[in-house]
Amino acid sequence: MTGDLSVFRDPRSVAVVGASPDPAKWGYWLARGALQGATRRPVHLVNARGAVIDGTPSAPSLRDLPGTPDLVVLCTPAASVPGLVDEALDLGARGLLAITAGIDLAHGEPGLERRLAARVRAAGARLVGPNCLGVYDAATDLELAWGTFTPGHLAIVSQSGQLGLELAGLAAHAGLGVSRFVSIGNQVDVTAVEVLDDLVAHEATRAVVLYLESFADGRALLGAMARLRAAGKPVVVLTVGASDASRAAARSHTGALTAATEVVSAACRTAGSVLVDTPAQAVELAHLLLGSPLPPGRRVAVVSDSGGQGALAADTLAREGLVVPRLGPATAGTLARALPPTAAVGNPVDLAGAGEQDLDSYARVVETLLDSGEVDAVVLTGYFGCYGADTPQLVHRELEVVKTLADAVRVHRRPVVVHSMSPDSEAVRTLRASAVPTLHTVDAAARSLALATRLAAGGGDPVPDAAPGAATGRALPYLEARARVAASGVAYPGAEPVRTADDVRAAARRLSAPYVLKAGWIEHRSDVGGVVAGLTDAEAAVGALRDLTARLGEGGYVLEEMDTRPDVVELIVGARRDPAFGPVLLVGLGGVQAEVYRDVQVALAPVTAGQARELLGRLRGAALLTGWRGAPAVDLDAAAEVAAAVSRLVAEQGDVAEAEVNPLRVGPTGAVAVDALLVAGEEGPR
Repeated sequence: MTGDLSVFRDPRSVAVVGASPDPAKWGYWLARGALQGATRRPVHLVNARGAVIDGTPSAPSLRDLPGTPDLVVLCTPAASVPGLVDEALDLGARGLLAITAGIDLAHGEPGLERRLAARVRAAGARLVGPNCLGVYDAATDLELAWGTFTPGHLAIVSQSGQLGLELAGLAAHAGLGVSRFVSIGNQVDVTAVEVLDDLVAHEATRAVVLYLESFADGRALLGAMARLRAAGKPVVVLTVGASDASRAAARSHTGALTAATEVVSAACRTAGSVLVDTPAQAVELAHLLLGSPLPPGRRVAVVSDSGGQGALAADTLAREGLVVPRLGPATAGTLARALPPTAAVGNPVDLAGAGEQDLDSYARVVETLLDSGEVDAVVLTGYFGCYGADTPQLVHRELEVVKTLADAVRVHRRPVVVHSMSPDSEAVRTLRASAVPTLHTVDAAARSLALATRLAAGGGDPVPDAAPGAATGRALPYLEARARVAASGVAYPGAEPVRTADDVRAAARRLSAPYVLKAGWIEHRSDVGGVVAGLTDAEAAVGALRDLTARLGEGGYVLEEMDTRPDVVELIVGARRDPAFGPVLLVGLGGVQAEVYRDVQVALAPVTAGQARELLGRLRGAALLTGWRGAPAVDLDAAAEVAAAVSRLVAEQGDVAEAEVNPLRVGPTGAVAVDALLVAGEEGPR
């Protein structure tokens, strides 16, 4: 919320229309919350029957209020909302917070909500909602939502009001608390982009959790997320769309292989944010973002007072893509001198009972590891955090160790993440308050540390520019499609159009055998047997033409030289226009099994060749490209150049909705495309 949207942060006065004395109704909670800020601003309650709410009388209408309300909260039946909007604007209100849902439906007027928003803007006011669950700001005593909030440093911006409240509840339970909560609802006026931009200068906010179901102008949203990152406020994103249903209408393999969440994840990487799967994961990660330093790399030391827990922690960290390196002789020697002879000092470090003998052992070992320069983070897993809870005489000693751990984190600027068997001891609460993230499961600790590592390493890259264009259109015939792709700098074998046997014989004289014959007008030729490869001479190609014509009918066939180079790996390279984020690039293991392998990487387009090479290196099957079981490495630079070219084709040419090469055959001597799909949309800027 920027500029004139301060009315939703710190209004001069508030009026709650639909205030109710019934605690089972929204109107009660909105009135109760508004009254919490009555020492900061005038609060007016409006109830048609003049009810008294928590000892505060109400007025029967907005016009009966003693003064002009700055912010008007609407929690009334949908049929009454248009009239109340007009009444509030006539009185000079600067902001409206519309809790009410179903306004269009109640009036039988599709688009009514947006027309109301236009009236609000024309009057110089702004509207949050409708269909939202309110706002909260800890710094200004503004509480206009259901329930009770715990003040903290985590901002929550949510399209789903109830999910936003779940996040706030999880944050409170975890001892984090909320700095600002905004349920944006239908976004007919105030958008998520504006809300995020307003948080850039919000002093109380140190991190943001964002839940969206639709992204509208996705690249503008990424700009706001990047500005928050630059301000030191990382953004954690939740969304929906990982199911097969979201890919059902895809035209190309590229479309079928890119779920909505994969595009959002790629977009988040560009903006220096991170996508998580559940509200619990978002709050767990927030532990690492609210004061703790981010890990500068992927190397993690594990310290445990149990060999089993230490080994499980190491395995879990490895599954999350982190590295548990063996410690060098000097560090291992220092640890060995400080621990019992039975201790393990290679990594994981098993204290072998040293913690029970001397609680300071935890701090000494962690400090040694942070000071070694061999690791980027330490995970302390096991019983620590339970000593004082189980043995009250040890509370003070355990808290002293907590202070030493927190001091070590501040000195070395590397995180210590604690997995404690206690969910909520005094030591655990103090650890969290001291910027030492403490979680109750090792899974959560490992996952959150991995996500924090990704945040530290990612992004902040400028959001790439792209020409506007259509997201759908018609598929061009094969020769026309490959000509467009080839013009962008992608190499193809020789090919000619053929319709008759004489055409095939003439083309064969000009091309080099062996040949491939393709039904050029069919989008997915392989699926219907429309590709015949390994044709050794002209007469074999003529026979293939007769067979295809008998099965598929007459049409625009293509005779093409067959790529027979050895040691080739087949890739898929495609780009399409996402409705929210614009052009996106996909690279992966290709061929007819591309959708079976589902080994792909996605990025916003266009990309450079260097960025494309990084994507290829992140494939699960990347070893196939660098030489597997004695095979020579393929020309990765050539593959990356093709990927960059295809990304530019869609990003820069507005009449291209999708472009795909599958397969791209990459060998030691270069990359050759042997198929092309290009979906041309309506003409756009070129």
